[in-house]
Amino acid sequence: MTAKEEWLKVDSIDLEGQGVARNSEGKVVFIDGALPGEEVQVEVGRRKNQWEQGSLVSLRRESPLRVRPGCPHFGLHAGACGGCKMQHLDAAAQVAVKQRALEDGLQHLSKLRPERMLRPIEGPSWGYRYRARLSVRHVAKKGTVLIGFHERKSRYVADMSVCPVLPPKVSGLLLPLRALIGAMDQRDRLPQIELAVGERDEGTVIALVLRHLEPLTDADRRRLAAFGQTHGVQWWLQPKGPETVHRLDDTGPELAYSLPEYGVLMPFKPTDFTQVNHHINRVLVHRALGLLAVQRDERVIDWFCGLGNFTLPLARHAREVLGIEGSETLVQRSRENADRNGLASRTRFEARNLFELSADDLVGYGVADKWLVDPPREGAFALAKALADIHQAPREGWQPPRRIVYVSCNPATLARDAGLLVHQAGYRCSAAGVVNMFPHTAHVESIAVFDRA
Repeated sequence: MTAKEEWLKVDSIDLEGQGVARNSEGKVVFIDGALPGEEVQVEVGRRKNQWEQGSLVSLRRESPLRVRPGCPHFGLHAGACGGCKMQHLDAAAQVAVKQRALEDGLQHLSKLRPERMLRPIEGPSWGYRYRARLSVRHVAKKGTVLIGFHERKSRYVADMSVCPVLPPKVSGLLLPLRALIGAMDQRDRLPQIELAVGERDEGTVIALVLRHLEPLTDADRRRLAAFGQTHGVQWWLQPKGPETVHRLDDTGPELAYSLPEYGVLMPFKPTDFTQVNHHINRVLVHRALGLLAVQRDERVIDWFCGLGNFTLPLARHAREVLGIEGSETLVQRSRENADRNGLASRTRFEARNLFELSADDLVGYGVADKWLVDPPREGAFALAKALADIHQAPREGWQPPRRIVYVSCNPATLARDAGLLVHQAGYRCSAAGVVNMFPHTAHVESIAVFDRA
């Protein structure tokens, strides 16, 4: 058991931003707020047979990688915002931690090492978050409204006045939004505001989706409209599920994001999945297309194609791109985006459940020279398993893709799928690297390349 007076030497840091040390008994201790190389005293909050978890209370030797957090609401104290976990660590060191997590996951979970580590994809550390889900809570006893992320290790909403990871204009709306919600008739029935920022030639478009559990009064609608006009934002309303989202009024431009290098503009609804970090997304698309090295006579399949984030740029280079997604609604939106960008003749889209693919399904989609795979956190196990099945029992007339570029938002499922591709499907992992899509958080995005062995 770790005593309060015991000084611990921190050896490493985990993806939750916790320092990792061992006490005098050899037990692992996870320490909120501690960094590698530091000597600290800890107040233990949880004890298990194999590990303990606590918070830093005293610091005797400070890491040179420790920096002053850029947000006044970041910290270890009660009530601190839990949206970020690594603001106390130098931004470059955060990327190194994520790179190590990717390498360790591939090595320990799938017993492989990439032949080459790619240079990390990095970008602005502040003002980058163009999508966010903000909780709303009217605290009647305090006579105030709280809007923001949850507190650390708590279901309560943090008392936030600013948020530096949001675009400055959005951060500046937090206090006015608190006043607005506090004045509304339905303030106790408004649990959430979802943010989505689009980019057009004339500037950014800010959309706020208000989740309301009861119908809004006419007075509340007028309050929202006046706020939108004053602050230059669009209000969307969500009475039930995401499919019920609709505009409060029809004024203002549609939301869209662009990939200027490929001449692509993609409209989207504020509840559609789009990348949080538009700057990083543009670099990621360029990196993925460079790694695929698609030629004019090649056919490509884009698995989990979404709205066409990769499909449409790929269609600028390939003979044909087949985009496959699980939602018929998304597929229809992708077709509209392809038509809008003059790419309908070089793209095709299909809807199907991508978590129930078989070897026969892959054969049915025909031969493709290359694949782009961009799954959700669950990964692409069925896809990798189907490839492995075909490798064990080849199908006449069908050849697997020569190269696969896999974009991942979960290093654990990437490692699982990579193990299948390398050990059972006849591929080698020729390159991998991290994508710092969410600076200051524990979220790890990555990209990996698999070539036929």
